[in-house]
Amino acid sequence: MRNWFRTVRNQRKKKHNIPSQPKDITLEITDERIETELAHSKQVLQEIFRDCSDVVFREIMVNETTKGLLVFIDGIVNTDQIHENLMRPLLIHFSETFNESQPADLKERQISLAQVTSAKQYAQLVEGILTGSVALLVNGYDKALLFNVVGGTRRGVEEPATEATIRGPREGFTESLRTNTALLRYRLKSPRLKTIAYKIGEHTQTNVALAYIDGLADPRVIAEVRNRLERIKIDGILESSYIEELIEDDPFSIFPQVQNTERPDTVAAHLLEGRFAIFIDNTPFVLVGPVTAWLMLQASEDYYQDIYAGSFIRLLRLFFLGIALFMPALYVAVTTFHQDMIPTTLLLSIAAARESIPFPAIVEALIMEISFEALREAGVRLPKTVGQAVSILGALVIGQAAVQAGIVSAPMVIIVSVTGIASFTVPRYSFGIAIRLLRFPLMLLGATFGLYGIVIGTMCIVLHLAKLRSFGVPYLSGIAPFSWKAQKDLLIRSPWWRMITRPPLLYDRERKRMSTDLKPSPVKQEGETE
Repeated sequence: MRNWFRTVRNQRKKKHNIPSQPKDITLEITDERIETELAHSKQVLQEIFRDCSDVVFREIMVNETTKGLLVFIDGIVNTDQIHENLMRPLLIHFSETFNESQPADLKERQISLAQVTSAKQYAQLVEGILTGSVALLVNGYDKALLFNVVGGTRRGVEEPATEATIRGPREGFTESLRTNTALLRYRLKSPRLKTIAYKIGEHTQTNVALAYIDGLADPRVIAEVRNRLERIKIDGILESSYIEELIEDDPFSIFPQVQNTERPDTVAAHLLEGRFAIFIDNTPFVLVGPVTAWLMLQASEDYYQDIYAGSFIRLLRLFFLGIALFMPALYVAVTTFHQDMIPTTLLLSIAAARESIPFPAIVEALIMEISFEALREAGVRLPKTVGQAVSILGALVIGQAAVQAGIVSAPMVIIVSVTGIASFTVPRYSFGIAIRLLRFPLMLLGATFGLYGIVIGTMCIVLHLAKLRSFGVPYLSGIAPFSWKAQKDLLIRSPWWRMITRPPLLYDRERKRMSTDLKPSPVKQEGETE
């Protein structure tokens, strides 16, 4: 903040040849205290906010002889609160007792606003105005009051667009950080829920909050994430992905090491398991860590269904994950090098379909995969009402036309279509992108070395996952290193009454989360014996 005023002013003078202001205005903003003369303070603020049409300067008379000045940014404050809880008391009630009062008494006696702070330097004053506070300066006093009246037009709480569920809460995070932390507080009513505030970004001054439950989260992990947040020096933060890339353990890994979610219930569940969450203002996506590969295959709805449905869906996701990753590569490898592995009838059918195709199987696969990815991207970018029609019709029309023109074979269209559907079963979009990208090198390895190339590629992926860490936690925790206790909520979901302890490898303290005698049992009738 200190260097920002100095840099911006010097750059503006050099660019526009602005002459130096009088000496009383050119004092360093960081070192200059607020003057008792209101005219001087107004002149300093007008110089700082030059060419800022949304900054409002409103002079008022607090009594017959004393002037006051309100400064705020239109659009990010609640003007109704300013009128009712600030200007009305100042113009009516405060003017009658001003001679016996001090500006500091406004906090306790006059203004009915909860969050009030004071500023003695212009740097503090400007920072408060930029973050949605109304500044009050009174002639004759050397400090200003900052009233927090953050408001403006923001999107309300709606159902998450990327994580829809059949059963479960319908509330989703918004672009307001305070709204998001409130949604979390509704679910975790405990004073042990800590939210540490940060401001990141030299120009954006983005509000960031680190949330965790004291006693459940590993202090070493919390210390590490705090250190990574505090060392971020950047000009602006516009979305959570900025911070995600700056705090990952391995920045060159294709796999996400931090989970993002729009669901408050998901964040609450992760905090109860000893993880942390990072809230970023102006985005509905909250970052959660540490994470594992198995966590990326789980959805909040797994816990809102019975154990059989939840376990079946998890195993189904794992099966289709293998299809999304390996199916095109296996088809290319088998049809190119290992035709003897295909049953004779099926081999004759594939050979007849490929008889008029001028390209090898790998070229077919690349054409269809790239076309499918392009259609999927177009469906996302187009308006919602048009996107789905373009995706479906485009795939049908292009696939049918390509088969009739003899560019690709019908079996390849089926393989790519099944692979595309399988990739949509991965609940975490960032993890799904990693699977989609890995499909291409596996296809090239299969086309070059056959099944041996796919085995080599799979070994490289597994070794990378075994080496990968998320804030010190192994990415394959539960399998590598193996833990029997983790199997209760890994590939399948055990009943709640069996998951007595929290997941291992996160923190050793307060592992127990429920009583050991919660297994339901039928009501005994009178006279029955066990």
